[in-house]
Amino acid sequence: MTQSQPSSQPSGPTPDPAVLWSSALRLHPIYAELAREFVIDAPACADLEAAVETPGPESVVQAQQWLNDMDEKIQVHQLRQFLQTSSVVDPEGLVVLLKHYLAKTTKTDSVRDKIDFLLVQYFSQDAPTELDDSRADIAYVAQGLEPVLGKVELKAPVWLNALDRGLDAARRCRSLNELLHGGVLDQGRKAKAQAGDLFYLPIALVAFTRFGYLMRRVFFRLMLADLNNILDGLTELEEKGVETIDCRRAQFSAQEPIIRLRMICQSWKVMFQAEYSSGQPLRMLVDLRASVDDALGLGSTAGDEKTRPRAAAAAAGAGGNLTTSKPVEARPTSQEAAAEPQEKFAVDNADAPEFEISATSEEWNPDADSQPDKEE
Repeated sequence: MTQSQPSSQPSGPTPDPAVLWSSALRLHPIYAELAREFVIDAPACADLEAAVETPGPESVVQAQQWLNDMDEKIQVHQLRQFLQTSSVVDPEGLVVLLKHYLAKTTKTDSVRDKIDFLLVQYFSQDAPTELDDSRADIAYVAQGLEPVLGKVELKAPVWLNALDRGLDAARRCRSLNELLHGGVLDQGRKAKAQAGDLFYLPIALVAFTRFGYLMRRVFFRLMLADLNNILDGLTELEEKGVETIDCRRAQFSAQEPIIRLRMICQSWKVMFQAEYSSGQPLRMLVDLRASVDDALGLGSTAGDEKTRPRAAAAAAGAGGNLTTSKPVEARPTSQEAAAEPQEKFAVDNADAPEFEISATSEEWNPDADSQPDKEE
């Protein structure tokens, strides 16, 4: 199956109109809020807006058509941003959304990616912050997804081993730059694309959810380490009497004040929430670290190999027990920034934005056992 082709699955029992209407009523305010936030054209559906208690068959059909039309208009990155920055959708709402997408008989790549994200988001919100990575095995994730998938047979096909190899490669990354541009993230994308219809096997959904959840944690540990490396580097430069550095590679000026860079780092989480869908803040963070390393005479490669002890210890010490830093409401003054040169960053895995970057040129060559057996 190529990525542009929809996936069709055998239709099951005809859904109960009452169940369909109940689901539509639950989804309508979510979709309406999405439409408002992203200025999506959403024609009125009178009976849904009126929350009619006993609709006729025609109203149920119209409601389903309205939801399907909205599904086509709502992009994956919009759904990500909305669910990670809005309090409109509770866990029960996520379940309704997931069951709505899983029930579709024709599943496009967009539907697949939405299901993938929603499963990771649902599991992440429910998982305890102190959960150690080693405890998040297939059985644990399957149990967490029972409200959506029911009981899952835990015997995983051998082709899903590719996801564990991807996680191992991610854990070996020493910087965010290495994770984003070393071809590691492409492994998960290509595994999804190659799975085709097999992606929707319950055990595969569990495995991909585990993969996405653990990749989020790797991502945030590396982001935390990079932010702390930048702050440590800025402090070191200040101690040497340096006031400005060349940050043109990070889209700042050739003489960027260190005090301003510190304030930018302190408010970086807000930038990620506001612009993460384009991937631009991630590149800026990677390039800012490289600029600081260059100013210290380390260079980007040396910076990766010679990670400062304090930042590395902070990232390793945080492990899977990351706490939330509240978004910065306003930038601190220069005096406040200078008075707090050692501030560190910590983030909650449940609050993690999905990360997207442009594809790398590296090709993934999976081992023979990573290929799913598809019926011709």
